[in-house]
Amino acid sequence: MLEAHRYSREAKAKGKFSLPSEFDGTVNKVVLYQAIRAFRNNQRQGNASTKTRSAVSGGGRKPWRQKGTGRARQGTIRASHWVGGGVTFGPQPRSYRVDLPRKVRRLARQSALNQRALEGALYVIEALEFDGPKTKYMVGLLDKLSLGGKKVLVLTDGVRPEVCLSAQNLASVMVKRYADVSPYDVLWSDALLIEEKVFDGLGQAAEPVAATSKEKPKTVKKTKTVKKKSTATRKSTGSSKKGGDDA
Repeated sequence: MLEAHRYSREAKAKGKFSLPSEFDGTVNKVVLYQAIRAFRNNQRQGNASTKTRSAVSGGGRKPWRQKGTGRARQGTIRASHWVGGGVTFGPQPRSYRVDLPRKVRRLARQSALNQRALEGALYVIEALEFDGPKTKYMVGLLDKLSLGGKKVLVLTDGVRPEVCLSAQNLASVMVKRYADVSPYDVLWSDALLIEEKVFDGLGQAAEPVAATSKEKPKTVKKTKTVKKKSTATRKSTGSSKKGGDDA
């Protein structure tokens, strides 16, 4: 079982915190690559556009006659090798979106969290309580945790406007809900600061799944059903056999 650094709301060390069973230490690099690639592709707008020779205005007539001028033959001044002409095989508006199965997204997210936990870059704090949206509160908290100057991802249990606004002016700090975090966000950061309530919710959600009944399921024996032949079919089969014997 993996452990993380535990701190009080005043940023005082309180030993180690045992992470839930979801943090089993497995890191699937292939799935992480697929998730990061899909995330970055989905950020692309795909609105790059160029004009082909049919979309460029002008060039409606032949610039000069075919023969007798001593120059190369030309059909239009809007060909791709002319200045101001169309572009051959240029980019067109398209969608770069990549969809991943839900299980793959979950595995990638858990792999990213396990990676930070294995590195010892995961910090658990009892609660984030700010009197108001002040940048100095967030800076002071990170300095007490010796995280100043690092890229820190703060994960809260729910929507915390005062925490988000306190980190709004800090380029190296990102605040998100634990439920909304993506593998890209986790790998972007150098350290994770997570509220302890997040893991309380994970433990409650995992209890009913882990509970199993001791009673064995009853096995139902399958009985073979023998279809009885009707009297008409029995008579027909009997007559055919007799006819075969006579032959």
